[in-house]
Amino acid sequence: MRALFPQGTPVPIRCWDGSVVGGERGPAPAVLHLRSPDALRRIVWSPGELGLGRAYVAGDLDVEGDMFAVLGLREALGSAGRGARLALGPRGWARAVAAAVRAGALGPPLAPPEAEARLRGRRHTPGRDAAAIAHHYDASNDFYRLLLGPSMTYSCAFFADPGTDLDRAQEAKHELVCAKLGLQPGQRLLDVGCGWGSLAIHAARRHGVQVVAVTLSADQAELARRRVEEAELADRVAIRRQDYRDVDDGPFDAIASVGMFEHVGLARLGLYFEHLRDLLAPSGRLLNHAISRPSGQVRPQPRSFGERYVFPDGELQEVGRVVSAMQDRGLEVRDVESLREHYALTLRAWTANLEAHWERAAAVAGPARPRIWRLYLAASALNFEAGRTSVHQVLAVRPEGGRSGMPLTRRSWLGAGTGAVDPEPSAVAGA
Repeated sequence: MRALFPQGTPVPIRCWDGSVVGGERGPAPAVLHLRSPDALRRIVWSPGELGLGRAYVAGDLDVEGDMFAVLGLREALGSAGRGARLALGPRGWARAVAAAVRAGALGPPLAPPEAEARLRGRRHTPGRDAAAIAHHYDASNDFYRLLLGPSMTYSCAFFADPGTDLDRAQEAKHELVCAKLGLQPGQRLLDVGCGWGSLAIHAARRHGVQVVAVTLSADQAELARRRVEEAELADRVAIRRQDYRDVDDGPFDAIASVGMFEHVGLARLGLYFEHLRDLLAPSGRLLNHAISRPSGQVRPQPRSFGERYVFPDGELQEVGRVVSAMQDRGLEVRDVESLREHYALTLRAWTANLEAHWERAAAVAGPARPRIWRLYLAASALNFEAGRTSVHQVLAVRPEGGRSGMPLTRRSWLGAGTGAVDPEPSAVAGA
């Protein structure tokens, strides 16, 4: 194994034969454990993150200790100089093959773990989009409850300070969205990609609006309807299992798209905003909340871990392209806000939830699901902290004859993210 993992490896690597390589610099926060020769076989046949991800999901490779420390080696090695890198590279790949042959680990490729997505058909057609959504979201409502906590909100929270409780931070995010949209009692709100209904319930309860909330996920729709009933808001909130392309009962005074835009795809960017614009009433506002990539960064590759195991067909857009696409379709962009640091805090809070409920999560969703999410959440948090990924709220309006209906200042929503939300505004009582 030493031919593949030379001395000086920062994190110790323990192999299935009991040998240990690396970690000579002192106590390490984690140990990489190659539990089986199959770990090498997967890495050799799929060099890079996909092979490593497959080995981890299958249980052939394990991380004992701090996952953040292991994944953080990217930053540590990057600061050590240009020659330091985690990728195998051509020479490393050749060493891997040679080591695998000597260890008797080189055979035909192993079948990928069952949790790997294999979608068919043309990208971003309604049928394939439905399959992609089902792969990610129809995993188990009980699993997501353990991961997300009582708020059941699967998007970036808004933290008044780093110590804010996750549920309170999610409530603050909901209020920030509602404030930016300027919601008033009696208005109609379209919630595109409504998840388990948390924003729809918040908007109806606190702002007295009528909400149409759509999702492609069968599991989400079922639980969202139940939560709406339990909140006694069935007269204000309609949960639909529906593709956004099929919504045709506008106009809406406001539209919120929170954590859904990543599934739209670059090829449909203009059509997406054109359809939402047509659903908006004159002077109606649209808030698009989405993860974004830096300018010049390439889109996810088909053989990436995220594409195969987390968000199949997911695409992150650069925020400038998003702004241009909105304005090209007659939407006037009025505000752009980055919440990058907030998402890093959110991801670390979700990771803590997952670790605290690990055994239960594996029981309700299978052993592969929490392993996938442990790897995905930690890697994503580090990406947001390092600035490799961001998240933006872009607020736009459909102007009417030059009149936007927008306030002169941001004062109406600047305090909305503090978490200081009235329990039930009096204006709602009579709505």
